[in-house]
Amino acid sequence: MTTHHPPSLGALLRDWRQLRRFSQLDLALEAEISQKHLSFIESGRSRPSREMVLLLAEHLAVPLRERNALLLAAGYAPIYLERSLEDPSLKAARSAIDLILKGHEPYPALAVDRHWTLLAANTAVTRLLGLVADAELLRPPVNVLRLSLHPDGFAPFIVNSAEWRAHLLARLRQQVRATADATLGALLTELSDYPQPGGTGKGHHDSEVEAGIVVPMQLRLGETVLSLISTTTVFGTPVDITLSELALETFFPADAATAEALHALAANGSGTA
Repeated sequence: MTTHHPPSLGALLRDWRQLRRFSQLDLALEAEISQKHLSFIESGRSRPSREMVLLLAEHLAVPLRERNALLLAAGYAPIYLERSLEDPSLKAARSAIDLILKGHEPYPALAVDRHWTLLAANTAVTRLLGLVADAELLRPPVNVLRLSLHPDGFAPFIVNSAEWRAHLLARLRQQVRATADATLGALLTELSDYPQPGGTGKGHHDSEVEAGIVVPMQLRLGETVLSLISTTTVFGTPVDITLSELALETFFPADAATAEALHALAANGSGTA
């Protein structure tokens, strides 16, 4: 029977260092330690203190969840907790999330976790979900990217679907490169295999759209086309895993006609303009 041993601290640090494209010298200079000391840590010849593990993790921008894994590999107890948003200790954070979502009405806003799972949404998003005919896509846990790009999701209603698809895939690809997250990698493969949309986008290839460029989502509702631009908000200094992995996606009207249409939808409570 084959025994699988968990990766050592040195192996994990080396993986993160290489993912960030740091040489040993680069990381040693960043952390203000000697290259020899870092080499000894990676080779297992030196056992670092808990503070040293956290220092290296900070300079490598390791997510909190993976920092716990580094601590365990070094023989220390994890220090970052992962709590449900319903946990009483996160009441203030949950209240802030609800305030942002509600305050953004009548424009769409939602909260997602690190895998783009829908955690919360305002009424404007709920109205738009009425466009989706496939009940399976709306069965929890709902993945927002899958919902956006699936042929039975929002894809048929997105006018510039080719451009929007390229933008979302570029953003997801960037996340995969930054985190090496296997679940995100599998999601990227799945979404990339969806049929190419036939919308009126500019015809960019996925690799030609860089994440961070503002690309509007143009969503057709009956005779109306909503043009929306999105922003992402995260908690500034989280020490809880759940909050560190949470993002608020808020959509704003890109033109006066879209703003007027969304106010009208809110007034009559329908999903069609």
